[in-house]
Amino acid sequence: MIAALGLLLGIIVGLVFAPDVPLSLQNYLPIAVVAALDAVFGGLRAYLDGIFDDKVFVVSFVSNVVVAAAIVYLGDQLGVGSQLSTGVVVVLGIRIFSNVAAIRRHVFHA
Repeated sequence: MIAALGLLLGIIVGLVFAPDVPLSLQNYLPIAVVAALDAVFGGLRAYLDGIFDDKVFVVSFVSNVVVAAAIVYLGDQLGVGSQLSTGVVVVLGIRIFSNVAAIRRHVFHA
């Protein structure tokens, strides 16, 4: 319940203040969002499987975002940022879809 209230509060604050993302960070925002979504869907799957641990979730959330941003930063430094960004999105996308499939099987008992 607290998490849902925090999410709602975050959405409201974001809509009211409409923060601008600095130009230097605009390449990293989509990757950070996809990495965060991977952690969220993984946490939801773990909750439905009865193995959710809040500490593991927080570490997973933060580490996913940091590692994904680091990979994109490394790609930018090497001059292949868009290729590594695509790779990160593909890998995390596969994980998201596999977690969603497991959640769907759990919810619909299929």
